[in-house]
Amino acid sequence: MLNYLKNSDRTQYAEEDLLPLSGIQHFSFCKRQWGLIHIERQWADDLRTAEGRYIHRNADDPFFDEVRGDVLVSRSVPIVSYSLGLQGIADIIEYSRSEEGVKLPNRDGHWQPKPVEYKRGKPKIHPWDEVQLCAQAICLEEMLDTHILRANLYYHETRRRAHVELTDDLRELTYTLSFEMHDLFSGGITPPAEKGKPCKSCSLFDICVPALTKKKAVVDRYISKYVQEALGK
Repeated sequence: MLNYLKNSDRTQYAEEDLLPLSGIQHFSFCKRQWGLIHIERQWADDLRTAEGRYIHRNADDPFFDEVRGDVLVSRSVPIVSYSLGLQGIADIIEYSRSEEGVKLPNRDGHWQPKPVEYKRGKPKIHPWDEVQLCAQAICLEEMLDTHILRANLYYHETRRRAHVELTDDLRELTYTLSFEMHDLFSGGITPPAEKGKPCKSCSLFDICVPALTKKKAVVDRYISKYVQEALGK
């Protein structure tokens, strides 16, 4: 018996409220980075982002399907979840023959879907990549009326797949992040900087300037306190 709330039982977002699914990885990594990209429309390339585009090049062929025995591979698949309010493109969806799977157009038998997301670098301690993969799985569950237990992350640096269990905790984290994204986006709010180790690997470091942003917040609080004291509050 599943403990998490079913996708269909959750609040459903309208078509015009859908946000880019890829943003949930940015949001999990750094909420301010997400705000700069998706609210303020700022972006800066570095070696990591350029390498990321190169890695995705082979996966991003929307006209390429491949059959490997009992596995069907589809690339650059448009996906959407109205319970998450997210839409995007899945790098690769693998469909394995399974009696518990779903029917696919122009295909005999039943097929169990599994998203595979390509990433540069190697597996991380934090679940930044896992939440994006989980969001993709939730999209497929809604679109195909199925349930997906696990998915894969393929890391370019290690040339190996990392198996990800789509647990209740990971699903709830994915929903929590998506709800917060929608709240901030609807209010046009870019979160303040929280300087930390991830800043060193962020392509937006020079745009964000986390140290100055932090100081600005302190100055704002000082001015507010000064004004309140002057007014006798």
